Amino acid sequence: MSVAFRRESDEEHKEPRFEIPLPPGPNLVTPRGLGLIAARVAELEAEVAAVPDEARLEETKRDLRYWRTRLATAVLAPRPPEDEAAFGSRVIFRLNGETRALDIVGDDEADPASGRIAFSAPLARALIGAGAGDFADFAGEADAIEILAAAPIGG
Repeated sequence: MSVAFRRESDEEHKEPRFEIPLPPGPNLVTPRGLGLIAARVAELEAEVAAVPDEARLEETKRDLRYWRTRLATAVLAPRPPEDEAAFGSRVIFRLNGETRALDIVGDDEADPASGRIAFSAPLARALIGAGAGDFADFAGEADAIEILAAAPIGG
């Protein structure tokens, strides 16, 4: 029989599923972020036990490997200074004439739409280290950001 008529397995045609990439650098977390990661691990462990579909099971196990790694490598960040933007701070600032408030958090807790940005984000890097009354450069513009207040999240 010709090789052209040989039935290949469906596995040969599937796209390879790679592991979810881990963000570079330390896995700093806030207390809230650590709780969210632990809750996600518990949720996925329960899902693995209940998923009947083999394809969905493999995807869930992949997600679980990611979140278990994030939980195992999580480092609870120390409480930030009272008056300086840092990891775990809520910063109120003015940028382009608009006053905004953002929390600086870990990569997995970040949700810009909810006002939480990762400490690795360019805006967070511009804010970190500044206090009320300071100005910070951003997006190639000198003194683009005016810091109005900074305090620990929830404090």
